Amino acid sequence: MEERKFTIEELKAVLRACAGEEESVDLDGQILDTEFEDLGYDSLALLEAGGRIEREYGITLGDEALNDAPTPRALLEIVNTRLLGVDAA
Repeated sequence: MEERKFTIEELKAVLRACAGEEESVDLDGQILDTEFEDLGYDSLALLEAGGRIEREYGITLGDEALNDAPTPRALLEIVNTRLLGVDAA
C-alpha cells in the first residue's frame, strides 16, 4: 500500500478554503515555521480546517492536536502521524 502524505500544498488549500487568506500574508512563501496566528488564522479557523482535514483524510485530530500545532510544520507532522496510523490499520 502506498504511504499517504499530507503536504504543505494541501494544507494551504484547506486553509484558503476554510478561512480565506489574509491580504498581508503570502501563503506561497516560506510559512512552515510561521505561527498560524501570524498567518492570520485564529483558533476558530484552525478548528474548521481541522474538521475538513478529518473528513477528507479519514483521521481524527481533536482540539488538543490542533492546540499542539502552532505552525504549519507542526500540523503537518501531526496529520502525517495520524495518516500512518490509518494506513497501518
